[in-house]
Amino acid sequence: MGRVLVWLITAISLFTLSPRPAMSEPKHAIAMQGEPALPPDYTHFDYVNPDAPKGGSITYCVVGSFDNLNPFILKSLRTTARGMMDLTYGNLVFEPLMQRNYDEAFSLYGLLADSADMDPERKSIEFHLNPRAKWSDGEPVTPEDVLFTYDVFTDKGRPPYNARMSLIAKLEKTGDHSVRFTFNDKANRETPMIIALTPILPKHAFDKETFDKTTLKPLIGSGPYTIAQVAPGQRIVFKRNPDYWGKDVPAKRGFDNYDQITIEYFLNANAKLEAFKKGLCAVDDDGDPVKRERDLDFPAFHRGEVVSETFDTGIPPVVTGFLFNTRLPKFSNPVVRRALGMLYDFEWANKNLFGGKYTRTMSYWQNSELSALGHPADDREKALLAPYPGRVPPDVMDGTWKPPVTDGSGQDRKVLKTAFDLLKSIGYHVQDGTMLDPDGKPFGFEILTASQDEERLAGIYQRTLEKIGINVSIRSLDGDQIQSRKQRFDFEALIGSSGFNNSLSPGFEQLGRWSSEAARAEGSFNLAGVADPAVDAAIDAMLRARSKEDYVAAVRVLDRLLISGNYMVPMQYNTQQWLAYWNYLEHPKKTPIFGYQLPTWWRKPN
Repeated sequence: MGRVLVWLITAISLFTLSPRPAMSEPKHAIAMQGEPALPPDYTHFDYVNPDAPKGGSITYCVVGSFDNLNPFILKSLRTTARGMMDLTYGNLVFEPLMQRNYDEAFSLYGLLADSADMDPERKSIEFHLNPRAKWSDGEPVTPEDVLFTYDVFTDKGRPPYNARMSLIAKLEKTGDHSVRFTFNDKANRETPMIIALTPILPKHAFDKETFDKTTLKPLIGSGPYTIAQVAPGQRIVFKRNPDYWGKDVPAKRGFDNYDQITIEYFLNANAKLEAFKKGLCAVDDDGDPVKRERDLDFPAFHRGEVVSETFDTGIPPVVTGFLFNTRLPKFSNPVVRRALGMLYDFEWANKNLFGGKYTRTMSYWQNSELSALGHPADDREKALLAPYPGRVPPDVMDGTWKPPVTDGSGQDRKVLKTAFDLLKSIGYHVQDGTMLDPDGKPFGFEILTASQDEERLAGIYQRTLEKIGINVSIRSLDGDQIQSRKQRFDFEALIGSSGFNNSLSPGFEQLGRWSSEAARAEGSFNLAGVADPAVDAAIDAMLRARSKEDYVAAVRVLDRLLISGNYMVPMQYNTQQWLAYWNYLEHPKKTPIFGYQLPTWWRKPN
């Protein structure tokens, strides 16, 4: 009996003294790198007007159509109404656990969850739900809603939501207002941030069995607006919820200032522009500096009723260009893609189309310390690339790479000859004016375009390629058609981008854009079909980096690999954002590093 008692005391002591998972104190905010900039007692983000007047209405205009209100299902990639969960107009209906501060690289502040308890190793995170959080029908937001969200996303959701549960070892309710995520070995240091940004759905308002079906029934969310009117394909109207639970949350002060938001749909950009001139649309954001100067020549602008303004940003420009579907044999050889990449005449386009106001895009993180340009690969980068010899050419490794510079004539023979010789070196040749591949078959491809501006850029590229016998056709599709083709990877080439936004803190989203797994997943954003173990390893190193030095090295390696892979022909950029708007609108004085934020604007009181 005495031995048993001694054993029990020893066992209890060992259990009591055994280390528990180290957790920090619950915090009002979390950051990907370092610490959040704002203290626990912050009252609002510094790029808002916390005293912005509430009231009035605004109408935004977009090109396209819609027949669905659920943005979380695969079919939503083509025809979901804007505004449900929107980077441009705000999360009007659905909200995440935490809110991003757009004046920091990547920091999140309390929203549905008023605080988060993350262990130092980022193996787990516990969210403490704000007890005031409610759905628009008055029901409270509960841990069960969080559990349901991940359950339904896993079984019925679209990328990237459907894959997030694969990173979670355990998801559990830990209290009346708390849930804890414990991560598995597939997760990385950014995973808690992605979980915090995932929109949460009300369990009581969705049927899991029919979740993946399109719907035009107004949905219940926790956001500041409810759906007031739906005219499929034409307009959607949101009305501010007077009982919105989060209006006094610091991360929401100064936002959501209109009583009503209407989003009108138009068949094409010209129709949208005419509606803006007539005052139906509140803002216009044309990216072409020459075209917008011409378009602003109308009476309301000359009377001062319409304002034209530029906003400076502090983030790398989004990379846009001619994107090749490398799943196809004709684009599988990187040497072919490299030759094609030489043949976009930026100098001609900039002079003749853009008034010399653009800069050539050369890096996926241009104008930042994350860019490979001007930075020779250091020992960290060389170690990451060592298992993949020859993937990166010497000029990309030493940071001196630049695309060819033409004489701006539209027919620079020197550049044409360099590209031709490169194709010739791998067995391509010209016969009777037609470029033939090594098997003797004509080499050419089709470019899909979604607007007149894209068609014009494609025409420039087409004319240059034809000079060395490459036959290019251009097919114009409407927005819905081209989105459907993208979703199925049913295209040869198109004018695309490297993602919706670029960032000073690239992370988990890079998997969806460039990973081998995403290349095989229908509906992913890896349109180019990049499936390279070296790219996968660079993304993994980026996501697992613990020091800033390791992180920067991993992103630069990814940049070097993407440049070397020639998956797209980058075009041009202008770091300034431009907006024309009717003068009944006002905006905060400060522009955050991510650029202007329409959800912080307001209407002048009458």
